[in-house]
Amino acid sequence: MIYRNKIWIYLVALFTVMSSCKKDFFDLTPYDALPVDGAIKSDADLNVMLNGMYASLRSVNLYGRTLPVKGDLAADNIYLKSNNSGRYLEFRDYNQTVANGDALGVWNSAYAAIKDANTVINAGLDPTPVIDQLKGEAYAVRALMHFELVRNFAKPYTVDPNGLGVPIVTSFEQTSRPARNTISEVYAQIISDLNEAYTRMTFNQGESIPISASGSSRVLTSAYMTKYAAKALLAKVYLHMGNWEEAKNAALDVVTNSGFSMVSSTGYVGYWNNPANRTDRIETLFEVSSDAAANLSSNSLSNFYDLAGYGDAWVTNELYDQYRAGDIRLDVIEVSTTALPGETVYLVTKYPNTTNPADKDDTKVLRYADVLLILAEAYARLGTEDDARMRLNQVAQSREPGFAGYNSSGTQLINDIIGERRKELAFEGDRYWDLMRLNLPITNHTVSQHPLIILPIEVDNFRRVYPIPQSELDANENIRGQQNSGY
Repeated sequence: MIYRNKIWIYLVALFTVMSSCKKDFFDLTPYDALPVDGAIKSDADLNVMLNGMYASLRSVNLYGRTLPVKGDLAADNIYLKSNNSGRYLEFRDYNQTVANGDALGVWNSAYAAIKDANTVINAGLDPTPVIDQLKGEAYAVRALMHFELVRNFAKPYTVDPNGLGVPIVTSFEQTSRPARNTISEVYAQIISDLNEAYTRMTFNQGESIPISASGSSRVLTSAYMTKYAAKALLAKVYLHMGNWEEAKNAALDVVTNSGFSMVSSTGYVGYWNNPANRTDRIETLFEVSSDAAANLSSNSLSNFYDLAGYGDAWVTNELYDQYRAGDIRLDVIEVSTTALPGETVYLVTKYPNTTNPADKDDTKVLRYADVLLILAEAYARLGTEDDARMRLNQVAQSREPGFAGYNSSGTQLINDIIGERRKELAFEGDRYWDLMRLNLPITNHTVSQHPLIILPIEVDNFRRVYPIPQSELDANENIRGQQNSGY
């Protein structure tokens, strides 16, 4: 949809989306905008719009907090303490309705980011290596947002590829009210966008992009999409589709050609303690950046976990028990006997920079360890078990020095890979989506601490998928009869 041939000034757009949470996203109208004609004349103008797109990902409804929290809280990695701040209670209890504000926030904010990406993609500038790079980044972000939307608001591809997905939006037209595309159509668009991104982008992390119109340059840190970040995301998309051959090919391209490596065992804690964006191609392929000036303050992910903030969520005992003594990942889980007098509880300390005046924690979206585990699972599913064990142990032995390594095969090897994914990607919003794509029940979902309640969430529980927001149904006649089953 095209907003009356206008481009939003980013801050106005963000304010509009956040203050219009009860409006249909596709019905939003900008109150202040620049006409497209003459608004984007150069790579410098395009870069400004691109920065707005990246800033939109920082929304509390996206990677600022909700997406990473949901991926662990709706699964079996964390639980809300009894005296919590009241956030995400419907996630925890699996009783969300069509009026759920968190679902609406994800819907609106993701489509707002897609709008920003489309503005860059559809800008009528002659191609140059820099223009192609900038547009390639936008293609990658558009794919990422459609991926998050289809995961949250539709059944897994592995369960029902022909079911209803989400509207695919590649341009904006004021009168358009799109219906839901099928899940397979959405995934096809995501794959197309990521392949386009990979082809267009030629600059890699750590390199400088010359912005000719302004005479400046932009260093490609981990806060920007790059060629191999797009390919890593493509590997993850294929993983969620159960397309093992293509998942292997995409992950192997990253491993072989990107120049990325895992953070060392001695550098692991420092990796999480240092919030600065990276240029060294160590571990972080893509992250959503926050800094001293641009952050969510008390609404941040770090504040959600840190006892100095809300300290709302603690680590489940069952997850903590998965780690063996000597595993360096235990160093980002604090054992506390004071947070709850008389009991031992486990605190998330992956995001420690709540009070750092110079910088704030970034949200990791794509990491190299994840790519290695995708490759391991793809190899295992394809029957290439020696290669699967090699990649699995590359992660496990790095995180647990002295560990002899896995020597399993068959179903046990796959279970070991899934278990390693859980330990490696804990508190990064990944666990729930592994359980969803594998169509597994959530057998240790903890809904409260006092008294301790373990609520099994079976695979047929309709609330494992978000409802389409009621405000969207009210405003969009083409989606009105397409609510998810059960709501």
